[in-house]
Amino acid sequence: MENDYIFLFDLDSTITKEEILPKIASKNNKVEQMKKLTEQTMMGNILFEESFRARVDMLKDISVNEVAKIVSEISLSEKLVTFLNENKERCYIVTSNLDVWIEKLMTKIGMDGHYFSSKAQVENDKILKIEKIITKESVIKMFDKKIVAVGDGSNDRVLLDCADIGIGYGGVRNIAPCLMEVINYAIYDESKLYNFLNRLV
Repeated sequence: MENDYIFLFDLDSTITKEEILPKIASKNNKVEQMKKLTEQTMMGNILFEESFRARVDMLKDISVNEVAKIVSEISLSEKLVTFLNENKERCYIVTSNLDVWIEKLMTKIGMDGHYFSSKAQVENDKILKIEKIITKESVIKMFDKKIVAVGDGSNDRVLLDCADIGIGYGGVRNIAPCLMEVINYAIYDESKLYNFLNRLV
């Protein structure tokens, strides 16, 4: 009899092999500022919502269509994408990234209707304002089944802590120290993570 888990995945440096916002920042020469702020946030040194608003503000002068194209072409953890597609009805991506930036990527990897994200209001192809910043805690409360959650950054802490099985993934970047306090498993190789997830299906 198969297990009855729902699988929730972080997006940046889990499903993708790069952090999305620093990648976007290459278009307006703010890569170093973005990398520094992103790293401080992922390590838990800056409050996530404050940091996210500041990072979106850095990028809002870039057209939404251009950003969506950049994001849709980002490098991916292909084995994890394979797992998503093999088990789509039980898999969801949970990310604070903006819906208008990631929707093309979600279509590309076959996850339309299977992701939760922050939302933005757009005017003249530019971000006018952030309408809602999603919290991963609110997403996990939507499910009444057992949860397997995978992530790498400090903003994944509540998600992984509340999950029945929390997995820190260090295949792209170091697992945030605060996650090591709450996770059940730390896995550093994509193939090993893929194999482990398949044992839980």
